[in-house]
Amino acid sequence: MTEATYDQELHARRASSFGGHAAAYAEHRPDYPQAAVEWGLAGAAHDAHDVLDLAAGTGKLTQGLVDLGLTVTAVEPDEGMLAQLSKLLPDTTALTGKAEDIPLADESVDAVFIGQALHWFDLEPAFAEIRRVLRPCGVVVALWNHDDATVEWVVEFSRLVRTGVSRLFRDENEGLTAAGFEPFEDHEFPHTHRRTIDSLLATVGTHSNFLVAEAAERDAALAAAREYLLAVPEAGAGEFDYPLVTTVFRARKS
Repeated sequence: MTEATYDQELHARRASSFGGHAAAYAEHRPDYPQAAVEWGLAGAAHDAHDVLDLAAGTGKLTQGLVDLGLTVTAVEPDEGMLAQLSKLLPDTTALTGKAEDIPLADESVDAVFIGQALHWFDLEPAFAEIRRVLRPCGVVVALWNHDDATVEWVVEFSRLVRTGVSRLFRDENEGLTAAGFEPFEDHEFPHTHRRTIDSLLATVGTHSNFLVAEAAERDAALAAAREYLLAVPEAGAGEFDYPLVTTVFRARKS
């Protein structure tokens, strides 16, 4: 097996690893700051009303879009994840589908949002489909929550919970471009996730690098991370705000 083949297969395994853990994902993953969502929406050349949440997962981003009073359609390929979304937002249209074959009509939405998922897409056909469903001058917006690398104890915690199949956020998403779109803009927003030591470790356990890692490696990393957190004053006993940064990329349909 070549390294390239291994990477491709591993990527596919990680991309499809969430559905069996959909309830934990819904419980433990963070939401997105309203300012980040609004900044993305402002990239459209006109007022946006109809919005697609693509690869919507369990509805973490969908909820924020609904809260802004938008008409939202959620599209998600995994039935387990979609079931959690429909449980959370029973009045939101939720469709089974994937980024490379979006089940919407041409020019039917003003904005396409993608939360924590663009790196799983086959980008060329996905962006072609996104462009197809966007109205003229509509906007595509991709968001990622990631650890705040300016906080020393967070950096060390992040190091401890990496596994042999981890990849870094920046390596996956630098230099984003797409045919048929204006150049991407990006902006970062401070964010926090209210956690305890137990719930923070549960959150980490929903990350794809943990879901596909060998059990012994996963258990060892979690044990080391727990021991470290118990000695971190900021984590303390009880609840604390875990520091995050939300990075947003947006580009207008040209």
